[in-house]
Amino acid sequence: QVQLVESGGGLVQAGGSLTLSCAASGSGFGSYAMGWFRQGPGKQRELVAEITSDGRTNYADSVKGRFTISRDNAKNTVSLQMNNLKPEDTAVYYCNFLIRGLSGRYYAAKSDWGQGTQVTVSS
Repeated sequence: QVQLVESGGGLVQAGGSLTLSCAASGSGFGSYAMGWFRQGPGKQRELVAEITSDGRTNYADSVKGRFTISRDNAKNTVSLQMNNLKPEDTAVYYCNFLIRGLSGRYYAAKSDWGQGTQVTVSS
């Protein structure tokens, strides 16, 4: 069974940067779109960045221009570079495979989420 392990979170001041990493076990990683999700305190989990198997990216408006998603298919990893962090970016961040729904939107493919990595941004 494929497992996803997130790392790289931490405590940072507003305006700072962090890079998150997600390592996937198993085969076939390069064939799938991948995404980074986050769940802030008292909020629903949301998709903030997505990358297709061929490297096309898309971002939520709240992070556009500040976050960059990338992937290394040879290493089965996907990363999220986060710059100019804001207190509202505070959340647990998760990665997941993505599947496209009938509406064209991407959704999380795996129902069992990893442990995530905590990002806390102080003001």
